[in-house]
Amino acid sequence: MSLPEIVSRARWRAAREELLVKEKAVTRARDALHAERRRLPMVAIDREYVFEGGDGKVTLLDLFEGRQQLVVHHFAFAPEWDAGCRCCSAFLDQIGHLAHLHARGTTFAAVSRAPYRRILPFKARMGWILPWYSSYHGDFGEDFEASLVHGGERVERPGLSCFLQNGDRVFHTYSTYGRGLDGLGSTTSLLDLTALGRQEEWEEPEGRASALGAPVGSEHIRYHDEYDD
Repeated sequence: MSLPEIVSRARWRAAREELLVKEKAVTRARDALHAERRRLPMVAIDREYVFEGGDGKVTLLDLFEGRQQLVVHHFAFAPEWDAGCRCCSAFLDQIGHLAHLHARGTTFAAVSRAPYRRILPFKARMGWILPWYSSYHGDFGEDFEASLVHGGERVERPGLSCFLQNGDRVFHTYSTYGRGLDGLGSTTSLLDLTALGRQEEWEEPEGRASALGAPVGSEHIRYHDEYDD
């Protein structure tokens, strides 16, 4: 096994400070990338999608649960499988309490092509309580490129898609797949994918922080049982 070199505390501190300069440069570059993502144009969803969940059949607009943004996890789970994708399962395991997303007007939900009758026992086995819907009777997975035909066979791939609600209209703002999910799962990392972002005053473009008409930003973080939502 190759291990780090053993040095004095002074040498470690010097090396750490040198690395910190590079880390801060990456942070600034990441902030600029997130701002560029928020400037992406969006596409109106004119097709009616129907999903099945715990309360029966619902529409894409219903998945927002009355909030302004929606982050969908494309959970790879083909109709003929008895269990979901292991990598997708590991991703859902790291999703924290959803109250922090909800406080920023953002809903998180998983969607799979498997029938709901297959999703339900696996969800119970994993102990998840987050929203999970089946798109078995529609083309949601295909339309958002989470289910593809490759080499003559249909392949499911993990991904995330972000949507924005404006009135009774829904817009697609962003999607990423595969390695694009690396490093994601925390509240802030998911918000960074959305059009409204973390809703901090320092974020670009200006004007997104007040989009929800309520105090937001890191100074308004609460314990998850203290949010009004």
